Amino acid sequence: MTAKQKKQQKEMLDKLHAKYYSKKKSKAQDPKASGKAPEKPKASSNEDPSRNELMLQAKAKGVKNFRVINKKELVEILKEGTTQERINEIVTGAVTRWKAGWGKKKQKSKEI
Repeated sequence: MTAKQKKQQKEMLDKLHAKYYSKKKSKAQDPKASGKAPEKPKASSNEDPSRNELMLQAKAKGVKNFRVINKKELVEILKEGTTQERINEIVTGAVTRWKAGWGKKKQKSKEI
């Protein structure tokens, strides 16, 4: 195989690779992923914020166990007039509900 043929074969393989795999870039190939942290999701103005966005806000506010709180409770926690006592009640209820999902099946069936 001559050098010209090798070059043509490499170009053809590059085109095929780009055709089938160009959408799937790894972080090593992606020039944007040069050590920057991922951006936080932004809520559009006409939609409700997602649970992920609410969790990030709760984390910034200093709410503990924000990952086990559901979306409805997160919205209530992040309202302006919510007192710290109410926030603690919601978090305690969420943690209790989360812990209730753990345990052996025998113990769960006896409680029901």
